[in-house]
Amino acid sequence: MIVWIMAAGFINVLKPPGPTSREVVERLQEILGIDKAGHGGTLDPLACGVLPVALGRCTRLLEYVQGERKCYRVEVVFGIKTTSHDLEGEVVERSPVERLEEERLLRALPHFTGEIEQVPPMFSAIRHRGRRLYDLAREGKELPRQARKIIVYELKVIKIWPEGPYPRALLEVTCSKGTYVRTLCHDLGEFLGYGAASQFLLRTQAGPFKIETAWALEEIVRVAKEGRRDFLLPPEAGVQHLPAVVVKKEGAKRFLDGSFVPVGLWKEWPSGLCRGARVRLHKEEGGFLGIALYSERMGEGFLKPEKVIFTLD
Repeated sequence: MIVWIMAAGFINVLKPPGPTSREVVERLQEILGIDKAGHGGTLDPLACGVLPVALGRCTRLLEYVQGERKCYRVEVVFGIKTTSHDLEGEVVERSPVERLEEERLLRALPHFTGEIEQVPPMFSAIRHRGRRLYDLAREGKELPRQARKIIVYELKVIKIWPEGPYPRALLEVTCSKGTYVRTLCHDLGEFLGYGAASQFLLRTQAGPFKIETAWALEEIVRVAKEGRRDFLLPPEAGVQHLPAVVVKKEGAKRFLDGSFVPVGLWKEWPSGLCRGARVRLHKEEGGFLGIALYSERMGEGFLKPEKVIFTLD
């Protein structure tokens, strides 16, 4: 365990296949000697890729990360159905496919793009009467689940291996919070009449966090042992997709007191703020304060505190 104190912030972790997302967080807590940490969106154990982890008081910002769109690369195997909609589950049906026609696959994709309804799989972390569905599924139980609205912003084919008996395709998915990509693959296979399961899932982006700048756990251990914090991102890294407003000292005090901050106490702000817009607040001399909502009263703009993260100290 690293003995120096870890400040609040974010780490863009490159999750490996195998451990759960929570196990990755617990491993980081052990490595860095921190008490409070959380992640910005669950990845299945077999999945890998971007897992944003918040440390300390920055865990209060995770909801803004979790709500952002996510990007994946997923390899789909056609002609196989499993209990979990991926190859980790028990195979329940095999329907060999002589050849996967690319044109037919491409014509199917628009049916799974835009706002659609998706029934969550039994093998999911959704709770039912205090228990996770995946625990009930392992006991052989099947419960009715209500369909949820999700948004698939983009779904495209990267590569296809068309030859049977179990052809494969590599897809790129950009989607909203709450999307089960393996279930998307299952539903696509059902639509085509083949059945399908995901074989490999890589998350390439979660909100502002991208795979190009993600850190493997081994790298974090090495750098931390050297007493460095290269992997530690500032608190605002998790909300950099929100427009920034810089407030004067009196405005910062009012925000920390939970009071409205009128536009006269702002120093810098983006143009064209819409009523209800969420913004991140910064001090005049630098430093992140928290999150606020923009509103108007009698034609004058003001900020309403939503979440105070840091003080003026």
